[in-house]
Amino acid sequence: MEEKFEVIIIGGSYAGLSAAMALGRSLRKVLIIDSGLPCNRQTLYSHNFITQDGVKPGVISSIAKKQVLEYKTVEYLNDKAVKTKKIDKTYKVDTESGKTFSAQKIVFATGIKDNLPKIKGFSECWGISVVHCPYCHGYELRGKNTAIIANDEKAIHLASLVNNLTSKITICTNGKATFNTEQKIQLARHDINIVEKQIIEIIHKNGSIEKIVFTDNTTMAFEAAYGAVPFTQHSNIPESLGCKLTEQGYIDVDMFGKTSEVNIYACGDNSSPMRSVANAVSKGNFVGAFINMELTKEQF
Repeated sequence: MEEKFEVIIIGGSYAGLSAAMALGRSLRKVLIIDSGLPCNRQTLYSHNFITQDGVKPGVISSIAKKQVLEYKTVEYLNDKAVKTKKIDKTYKVDTESGKTFSAQKIVFATGIKDNLPKIKGFSECWGISVVHCPYCHGYELRGKNTAIIANDEKAIHLASLVNNLTSKITICTNGKATFNTEQKIQLARHDINIVEKQIIEIIHKNGSIEKIVFTDNTTMAFEAAYGAVPFTQHSNIPESLGCKLTEQGYIDVDMFGKTSEVNIYACGDNSSPMRSVANAVSKGNFVGAFINMELTKEQF
């Protein structure tokens, strides 16, 4: 028998749990469906989140889940949503285990998937010593001999932020550099070297970078690295339902988390370039409150 909810939240990490808490506190009947694979599962510690600075990400989500499920109208299912379709004004969600649920409103808090380069050792270091965000990790990596594995504007952006944290920066473009003359002058002014050789391996110890190996078998020693890697949506369901994406590949939402499709919302990393636990919690809380207001208008 198909179980009905007011809201189904697909994705039960920080944004999804935060949305569920806001809804649960207004006694909304909510189902969270989560596959248990957050994108930061390899990250050792979470930072730049007031009251939780330096806490392990898994600890934060575990506490959050326990607190959210204290609200008896909120249910949690460890499963994977594989298909969603709209029938009249209702959305039906099918899961990998063969269950089907329906709701008036859907929230996608599904995050994004980093498409890591096929460089030996890169994935083992990702989120540990090869990171994406100076705000999340930069303070802990301050003063270290740092590589920026990126090219063009992405490398310039990272270099400008990291330059305030360490004076030892080398940009490894993993191929021919695409900087214009002005950018090269800017980098030289800050004593930032450019290495245009392709990378074949990152030598590390338990995820802590030690050296970068290039195709000519030369190596450079580093203590930290930033990587600008492309991403795709973790779930293709929003796009299959007609939700528009931005030019950058994020789900296009307005200030209330509303997508281009009626009664479908998104929050967290899937719809914001600001990838942090604090931002995900904030956006989720706001979306949950806004959906409750929408339900109130419809029912009162």
